[in-house]
Amino acid sequence: MKAVKNVVVLTIITVLAGFLLGYVYDLTKAPIEEATLKAKEEAYRNVFPKADSFEPVDGFDSNIATNGINMAGFEGVTIDEALTSLDASGNVLGYVFTVTSKEGYGGDIQLSMGISDDGTINGIEFLSIQETAGLGMKADSDEFKSQFKGMNVKQISYTKTGKVNDYEIDAISGATITTNAVTNAVNAGLSYFESVNGGADNE
Repeated sequence: MKAVKNVVVLTIITVLAGFLLGYVYDLTKAPIEEATLKAKEEAYRNVFPKADSFEPVDGFDSNIATNGINMAGFEGVTIDEALTSLDASGNVLGYVFTVTSKEGYGGDIQLSMGISDDGTINGIEFLSIQETAGLGMKADSDEFKSQFKGMNVKQISYTKTGKVNDYEIDAISGATITTNAVTNAVNAGLSYFESVNGGADNE
């Protein structure tokens, strides 16, 4: 009899706990989604400040885009979102891509990158990054991110000995894995840009 009573009590506790978790989830779902959307929109503006508005790229499919860059050699990277950057008259200025690298030291690294229609990178902003404090997290510093701004190359390399070429950035000291993950994500975005825009003359 005691065993039956214990089972009933546990069942009631489990049901109540499930109800409370569901209730809390419903309460927090909307604010979390709103905050995420706001962070994305802020990132879009930061990586493409000249744009008046952003619209989804016609026919964009994340799976197809990701398969394409994976086949191009960018494994461990996904193209999550692709937006067209427009001026006030609706003219295309370039694109904003949301890209995720699964090769970060602390987990997935998701970033937004803006690319003008001539292939120039306007900038990158992180949407999600959880690298080691004082090492990999330096990727989210202006010093590191600003290296990508203004680059107009087909692919980017990183160096530990000081950049000397236009296609190079300086690696984060002690955080090669993070540097590689970010660089690979940006390069995947550049590769996808070539397929969306029909290629830019970067020679």
